[in-house]
Amino acid sequence: MTRARVCALDELSPGTARRVEVDGQCLAVVRIGDDVHAVADRCSHADFSLSEGTVWPEDLEIECPKHGSAFSLVTGEPQSLPATTPVRVYALTVDGNDVLVELES
Repeated sequence: MTRARVCALDELSPGTARRVEVDGQCLAVVRIGDDVHAVADRCSHADFSLSEGTVWPEDLEIECPKHGSAFSLVTGEPQSLPATTPVRVYALTVDGNDVLVELES
């Protein structure tokens, strides 16, 4: 595993998603309070950008804007239809003001 910088923590608006590309991988990065989550930025059902969707902070979910499938920011599992396949979840850490992602080497 390698670590790569995603962005600065203060660049993330709480309760919203931001699309970030790191080493050729597109992530939907979400800040909820002091916690930061990242999932693959493609809905597993409609191949649409999740970072353009709605974040549900109280449920730790992100909703695809195309067909409304919601995905857990913790597990990547779909929480509603029509999606039935999970999206990839990325491990993030915060080091000072830097948000770092763990990527497979």
